[in-house]
Amino acid sequence: MSFTNRCFRLAAATACAAALTFAAAVNMPAGKVDLKSAGALAMGPDGILFVGDSVGASVVALDVDDRTPSKSGATLEIKGVNEKIAAMLGTAADQILIQDVVVNPISKNVYIAVSRGRGADAIPVILRAAPGGKLTEVSLASIKHQSVSLTDRPEQDRARMETITQLKYVDGKVLIAGLSNEEFSSSLRAIPFPFQAAAKGTGIEIWHGSHGRFETQAPVRTFVPYEINGEKSILAAYTCTPLVRIPVSELKPGNKVKGTTIAELGNRNKPLDMIVYTKAGKHYILMANSSRGVMKLTADNLESYQPITKQTEVAGVPYQTIEAWKGVQHLDRYDDSSALLLIGDAGSLDLRTVPLP
Repeated sequence: MSFTNRCFRLAAATACAAALTFAAAVNMPAGKVDLKSAGALAMGPDGILFVGDSVGASVVALDVDDRTPSKSGATLEIKGVNEKIAAMLGTAADQILIQDVVVNPISKNVYIAVSRGRGADAIPVILRAAPGGKLTEVSLASIKHQSVSLTDRPEQDRARMETITQLKYVDGKVLIAGLSNEEFSSSLRAIPFPFQAAAKGTGIEIWHGSHGRFETQAPVRTFVPYEINGEKSILAAYTCTPLVRIPVSELKPGNKVKGTTIAELGNRNKPLDMIVYTKAGKHYILMANSSRGVMKLTADNLESYQPITKQTEVAGVPYQTIEAWKGVQHLDRYDDSSALLLIGDAGSLDLRTVPLP
């Protein structure tokens, strides 16, 4: 009998189940955090927030002291959130960039990574949005934190901006997608938390069906940890848009791994975020994209899809487009029945919860 495909110990589930003494047990002295940038975010156990700093080639764990469970039925809606953030930071809306959003599954507070400015001197800011809609800045002047430097970071400026493209906390480790300075520059790093010294990442090779070739230089854009037929795996999405299965057991320092492509979802597209959820006993993946809308993919029986090994266009795992969700820029799971969307156009963005489709 095959195992049910399911998400295994995602950051949200792990955080909910964690004992409330976890943060206190980690040696995280208070002090100033000197972020060079703030990009990908992830929640860990006990309300610990992980921040990916590509420019500084590091990951920072922040104890944001956010461990009070939310009331049931919490929702969130902030219209024109980019305009409100710009006003808070004393600038114009076109001078900020929202890099990522993530939900704390305990409190239902939402954390937002923002760049104030769009050039090399952009200032990273972390904000908190409460279920009632109140926005506050997370002060980095004196906060309990711990950081780890990535020793295999790329040296070229353009590649360095993609040192970290996505983060997840899984089974006591922070999984980090991005680029390295290795021959296989596409990298997945697995760093135990609490942090010690970071080892080299795992180089990833994939078959890109729409390009008709093997690739080792393109970074994973977004991923979710997922169990397929009893094996803990990473489901990773790349630009133009292959969906690839990568065994977690092979994510070892300096290793080179060939992922298995199980879907091609269309070219000229950049995947932005993915979540996994269950509805009416079935499992689904939602993927937000730059030019192909939000895709809803079946997540049951993924082991039944044959590897894609020849040049092809759309193939493999089927999907439907959620037509009502246009302009989604970021996506996270809010609770068992709703998702959090950052949605809109370049002029005005809204942050709101919506029922899962």
